[in-house]
Amino acid sequence: MIYDIAAIWQKYSYVFVEGIKWTLILTVITVFFGTILGVFIAMAKMSKNKLLNGITFVYIEIIRGAPMLLQLYFFWLWLPKAMPFEMSERDCILVALIINSSAYIAEIIRAGIQAVDKGQTEAAKSLGIRDSYMMRYVILPQAVKNILPAIGNQFIFMLKNTSLASTFFIGELMTSWRTVQTATYKPIPALIIVGIIYVLMTWTLTLALGVFERRLAESD
Repeated sequence: MIYDIAAIWQKYSYVFVEGIKWTLILTVITVFFGTILGVFIAMAKMSKNKLLNGITFVYIEIIRGAPMLLQLYFFWLWLPKAMPFEMSERDCILVALIINSSAYIAEIIRAGIQAVDKGQTEAAKSLGIRDSYMMRYVILPQAVKNILPAIGNQFIFMLKNTSLASTFFIGELMTSWRTVQTATYKPIPALIIVGIIYVLMTWTLTLALGVFERRLAESD
């Protein structure tokens, strides 16, 4: 088994490296745009407008309640027909991942904002600061410390969940496994290599996140 693992890595390491590249690209893009969309969703969820509040509530509950694989299939089938321009399979899956991530990140942002001491809001209002400025310059800067560690955990979560995209052969790490096991007829050694890579990536990110959280705590 060890010999097979070493031999497969030596011959097909470039395939796994390509998979790592696309896994990281998909994860970074997903979390970046998911965070931007999540900010707007969180603001809508916290607004006093009942219509906006209701729409975002339904949106979040549907996205968080439906399995991710179902969402990937839905956008993979629906987007090419709905859009007036051509979309690749990778684009469709990326949109699905962003939509999924945005619902979770919206709740992270909402919780982070609500964790800010209400006295800050009352102080800002007593100074006559408008709500939009208060949120931008008083609440959000303080909420960032609550939000960033959770966003880091979401990054690790999405890193692992991109493996579901291998169903559509879009080039990430599990697609690399499918390619190698088809070429070698040795699925288990190739799967062990992919597992080791995932563990190393998540372990490295977890350590980096731990260091970041400790520095945030020290800055307090």
